[in-house]
Amino acid sequence: MAMAVGMAMAEAHLASLFNKDGYNVVDHYTYVLGGDGCMMEGISSECFSLAGTLGLSKLIVFYDSNNISIEGSTDIAFTENVMKRFEAFGFQTIEVADGNDIEAIGKAIEEAKADKERPSLIKVNTLIGYGCPAKQGKASAHGEPLGVDNVAALKENIGWPCKGDFEVPQEVYDHYKELSANMAKAEDKWNELFASYVEKYPEMKELWDNYFDGYDMSDLFNSDEYWAKGDKAEATRNTSGAILNMIKKAMPNLIGGSADLAPSNKTNMKDAGDFSKDNYAGSNLHFGVREQAMAAIGNGLMLHGGLKAFVATFFVFSDYVKPMARLTSLMKLPLIYVFTHDSIGVGEDGPTHEPIEQLAAFRSMPNFTVFRPCDRTETALAWEYAIESKDEPTALVLTRQNLPQMAGSSKEALKGAYILEDSDKETPDGIIIASGSEVNLAVSAKAELKNAGIDVRVVSMPSMDVFEKQSDEYKESVLPKSVRKRVAVEALSDFGWYKYVGLDGRVIAMAVSYTHLTLPTNSRV
Repeated sequence: MAMAVGMAMAEAHLASLFNKDGYNVVDHYTYVLGGDGCMMEGISSECFSLAGTLGLSKLIVFYDSNNISIEGSTDIAFTENVMKRFEAFGFQTIEVADGNDIEAIGKAIEEAKADKERPSLIKVNTLIGYGCPAKQGKASAHGEPLGVDNVAALKENIGWPCKGDFEVPQEVYDHYKELSANMAKAEDKWNELFASYVEKYPEMKELWDNYFDGYDMSDLFNSDEYWAKGDKAEATRNTSGAILNMIKKAMPNLIGGSADLAPSNKTNMKDAGDFSKDNYAGSNLHFGVREQAMAAIGNGLMLHGGLKAFVATFFVFSDYVKPMARLTSLMKLPLIYVFTHDSIGVGEDGPTHEPIEQLAAFRSMPNFTVFRPCDRTETALAWEYAIESKDEPTALVLTRQNLPQMAGSSKEALKGAYILEDSDKETPDGIIIASGSEVNLAVSAKAELKNAGIDVRVVSMPSMDVFEKQSDEYKESVLPKSVRKRVAVEALSDFGWYKYVGLDGRVIAMAVSYTHLTLPTNSRV
């Protein structure tokens, strides 16, 4: 349901940018269907509270209320007044007494559309397993097949004309053929409207094409400004913020925001306006403390089309995000996740805010690319990769603490791992592999080892996911099998690193035992 909120936000944003008097080229409602279980989930409160605050009047939520869940009556765990809850969110609420009353449902839809200030909830009271004598109104209708005998009894009870399996009446085919013809007419009408719109506002055609077909970012990604190497130590979250604003200038359809942490995530886009009930044209989204809904809304923004979206929070709060990030991956949506405060260097927030195990979880997710850059160059490359991605999400995992600019960092980072500093020997005595904030420690260790007569190679590995996509030849050139003395360094879990250090290698990582925790007084700095 939260993805529907993202779709409604996309419609409102694009309508505010493209529509002209007499030319509503972006003009549609977003409908979503949820049941009793959906309303129990916390994400429903997260997303619909925001939808009400934003006054998304073209969002219509159908609540299929049958008071049955897998375990039986919903009364065992769910007795709240959902209608009152949605009223509190700022929704118009409408109730249909009988879910089989098509006319009443149609009337409710028109009533919902008539409200131009609020989203609408239409509660439709239904009977689970309707028409099946043995299952009607029972929990067994929820997750169990009806069975041959019950299907036959159902058909008999409702007067279904077709007795065979997988047999569809001709009138159903005729009905859908009629609907298809009507929709084709609607499409033709819109095409005529758009042609007239383009003729009157030719400048909007290029903008429309850029929004829906994508901006050519080559000028920016090949510019000296984009690749200017910093000379001062800087947190990669700060670097990311500066790069984000450069991208926004070249890519106006970039939209996104943070779960109440934009000042810390450095995700505010200058002069882009704040998306609100009074300004749908704004590109800075404010999700409040609603991480799971934020990620789902990001999915909805991307599913709608016309926009490139990002979402942001502290990396430790990615635990709330992960179920929706998994859906991002399954749907192959190139949504961008910005995660800051990436390790133990989070300052006064303490151990509750130190994300030790989260990176391993995201690295393990199929079709999901994770970057943990070590400096400005690698951060710029991570953003380039994320922007150019067409069919997979990307996460940028960024530091709170300042990091030095690495002399050896280069565009080779787009291969996921590369030789940052090599040994003088053709075959190094050993290899140190690191990511993010630990890369500079690896370089310092190389210098110390050199003084001790040990000549090692330092490999920066900002993205395991991208490195695994490279050729076997390239992988061998970076991590030759002949060099078995390897050390991986990362101030997080050691999970996943043994693939690269082998049986003879070692991993220097975090081994944490929480014996006592004191919650910080200010937990969102």
